[in-house]
Amino acid sequence: MQDIYTYAMLVSIVSFAGATFFSPGPNNLMLLSSGLTFGYRRTLPHILGIVIGFPLMVIAVGLGVSTVFELFPQVDMVLKVVGISYLLWMAWQIANKEGNISSGNAKDKPFTLIQGALFQWVNPKAWIIAITATTSFTTQGEMLMVQIFIIAFIYFFVGVLSTNTWALGGLFLQRFISNPKSVRIFNILMAILIVLSVVPFVLGE
Repeated sequence: MQDIYTYAMLVSIVSFAGATFFSPGPNNLMLLSSGLTFGYRRTLPHILGIVIGFPLMVIAVGLGVSTVFELFPQVDMVLKVVGISYLLWMAWQIANKEGNISSGNAKDKPFTLIQGALFQWVNPKAWIIAITATTSFTTQGEMLMVQIFIIAFIYFFVGVLSTNTWALGGLFLQRFISNPKSVRIFNILMAILIVLSVVPFVLGE
């Protein structure tokens, strides 16, 4: 392992992964809302989508997807527009969820595993984290592939802890937020925070 990463470097990667994955962002705020509204069991596919989807995104970016942005800057702009548009739509959906906890209403459904995984590709924060991690913690050479997979595994492990923490946080809030009106207000607040959470990433580029 010392030939690939020093222990100090591994600590740095884990620290970076923890800081970026545990901090509020679209994924975590959506999980918090889903945990409150649908409960942990129905939120589990959403959790698995993030836990599986983001490490796969890290691998794809590390293997060269980010090069596309360098060669074709317009792709980055298109992705940004699509991502922000989708986030606004998702925020609108969350804000308009009915306030009944664990509602069986057909129009109010938690994310599926596939939706959770695909959402990473339109999440501006996820793109910036993946690109930053793969460019900051890898070196060109024969160890590049191994380093990318190590980073992806670290994000898998950190992702398991982070996603479950936020989803269970929503479940915990059921003790204090139970009536439909309060749940509706909470979801509207989460929708607003989801939109605001990506503003620094969009304006920062």
